[in-house]
Amino acid sequence: MIEFETHIPVRYYEADPMGIVHHSNYIRYFECARDEMIASWGYGIEKCAEDGITFPVVSLQVKYHNPARIGDILRVTAQIDSIPLAKLTVRQAVYNQDGLLCAEGTVILGFLNSETGRIMPCPEKFRSIMEKYDK
Repeated sequence: MIEFETHIPVRYYEADPMGIVHHSNYIRYFECARDEMIASWGYGIEKCAEDGITFPVVSLQVKYHNPARIGDILRVTAQIDSIPLAKLTVRQAVYNQDGLLCAEGTVILGFLNSETGRIMPCPEKFRSIMEKYDK
């Protein structure tokens, strides 16, 4: 299992006039945590792109629990339960600074060869890096 967390402040433009975070921003928070996690492995999105690997979203499921608000500092988690063969499944959650669950979801990413535009299995280089962080 691979676990990662980051902290993100809620910015003014992410909220509606009542100060509540718009639902679409939770998907952005998920993506920020995934990008930071991959970068923490020393193989960030830019390096993946240089190697011809992209990660299209295959599916996304989000369940909203409690609203985040302007001024909150969010803890965003990403968890990978198993090293992928073809699709990367990431379970994610967003909590406010009081530990209250705001949203949770699952994102499934595929692997795409950016040169051919074709779906591919999980690249060996990416798998071997993930294996180093698998607890």
